Amino acid sequence: MTTTPAFRDPAELAGVIGVEIPADLLEQALTHRSFAYEHGGGHYERLEFLGDAVLQQVVTIELFERFADMPEGDLAKRRAALVSTVALAEIARRIELGPFIRLGNGEISTGGAEKSSILADVVEAIIGATYLSVGQEAATTLTLRLVTPLFEDVDRFGASMEPKTELQELCDRRGIGKPVYSIASAGPDHARRFIATVTIDDVAYGSGEGTSKKAAEGVAALAAWTALTAK
Repeated sequence: MTTTPAFRDPAELAGVIGVEIPADLLEQALTHRSFAYEHGGGHYERLEFLGDAVLQQVVTIELFERFADMPEGDLAKRRAALVSTVALAEIARRIELGPFIRLGNGEISTGGAEKSSILADVVEAIIGATYLSVGQEAATTLTLRLVTPLFEDVDRFGASMEPKTELQELCDRRGIGKPVYSIASAGPDHARRFIATVTIDDVAYGSGEGTSKKAAEGVAALAAWTALTAK
C-alpha cells in the first residue's frame, strides 16, 4: 500500500503570498508530476506554462518603464536574469515554498524540494493559478511583489546564468589573471560530490560543491564573481 507523504497544508501558503486561490487549483500548482504519477490527479505543468507567460509580460513592462533610456539588448539581458531558474528559485526559498510542494517518493529521496528547477517551476505555476482564479491584476501584483526585491541585484542573477563566462569577462575588464579551477571529490561512487576552487593570480576567490565537475565550477565561479564585484 502506497502512503501519502506529509506536506505543509497549502492553505498556509495563501497568507504567505497574499492571494486566495481555490484549494483545488492551489493544490494542483503545488503538485509535481511524480506525485501525480504515484497518487493520481493533475500536476502543475500547464499552470507553469501560463505563469511563465504572465511573468515574462510583467517583468518586460516593469523593465521598460523603469529604465526608459536602456537599449533593447540590455533590457533583454536583464529580463532573462530576472526570470531565470536561479532567480525564481531564490524567490521560492525566500517564501519557504519547498515544504508545500507535493512530490513523489523518488523526488523526495533526491531532495526535490530543494531543486532549483522544481522550485522555479512552482513559482510560475502559482502565478498561473493566480491569473486563472483572480485575474490579470492580481497576478501582476503578486509577480511584482515576488520579483521586485531582485531588481536591485539583477547583475548577480545575470552572472548566475553563465557564471564562468561572466567571471572571465569580469577578469578581462579588470585586467587581472584568468580564473583557474581545481577539483576535488568526496563520497562513494553512487553519490559522488565534487568541490571546485577558483583562483585568480594565485588567490582563491570562491569555492563550491555540485554533483558534477561542471556544476561545482559554476558555483565556485559565481562565488568568485560575487567576491570580486563586492570589492
